[in-house]
Amino acid sequence: MEIKKVGVLGCGLMGSGIAQIAAQAGYETVVREVDDEVLKKGLKRIEDFLTKGVQKGKLTEAQMTEILDRLHGTTKLSDLASCDIIIEAVVENIEVKKQVFSELDGMCPEHTIFATNTSSLTVIEMAAATKRPDRFVGLHFFNPVPIMKLVEVVRTVSTSQETFDTAFAFAKSLGKEPIACKDRSGFVVNLLLVPYLLDAIRAVENGVASVEDIDKGMQLGCGYPMGPLTLLDFVGLDTTYYIANIMFEEYREAKYAPPPLLRKMVLAGLHGRKSGKGFYDYSTDPPKVTDLGL
Repeated sequence: MEIKKVGVLGCGLMGSGIAQIAAQAGYETVVREVDDEVLKKGLKRIEDFLTKGVQKGKLTEAQMTEILDRLHGTTKLSDLASCDIIIEAVVENIEVKKQVFSELDGMCPEHTIFATNTSSLTVIEMAAATKRPDRFVGLHFFNPVPIMKLVEVVRTVSTSQETFDTAFAFAKSLGKEPIACKDRSGFVVNLLLVPYLLDAIRAVENGVASVEDIDKGMQLGCGYPMGPLTLLDFVGLDTTYYIANIMFEEYREAKYAPPPLLRKMVLAGLHGRKSGKGFYDYSTDPPKVTDLGL
């Protein structure tokens, strides 16, 4: 089927990024947020990103205007009813996601494809809350969405071949590089990345090396753009803790169990860059290692 109109549920960091690239790719795009203030903040984020692109010569002012003209914000769920594909990027809570998909299921025409941007939840559990599990996929984008090239296209046991092929082609049309994944918690990237990050925290706990040397070792020894503890601060320790718990619940394997240090840091409000302090203290330039009392 041909996709002409795109709906995005949520205008936070991920949702606004997805809405932006859809509008940039030429699609009429509707992004819905539950709150007017949050919606305005998300739309402003998109405008600011595009403005920087104009300043850097990556697009013209005319192109920016065309992109913004294709983008429409709303607080009404019903405004998504005419979309050909709807991508959900709301809070990572299975009950919230099931509820919103169930409501949309009764509003949207039969051909509309539902997609979730979940990074860790099982897609079929959301699909089962609708009467269109055959037209339900995972489309997991990466942060920051306008820059990161990868999209994990997740096929459940119920997803039809036509739906999967359409979603895969749609991801390509956004200028992304899609990969095919099975519906297993964490898919490909988080399935491999989360244990690595948790092991880095365990290395700190066990006194294997300092925070700085663990980061430097993995960065220089493996050619990674940043070390695991810096990456944890970037992703958010609270986000990692939440995802790890979901994956541990799914697999019951020790490698997905959050280390005690991670739990304590989250409880202490040390969430990383967004809180100003995680494994590093970002109140100084350059950031310095946080004293964790180990």
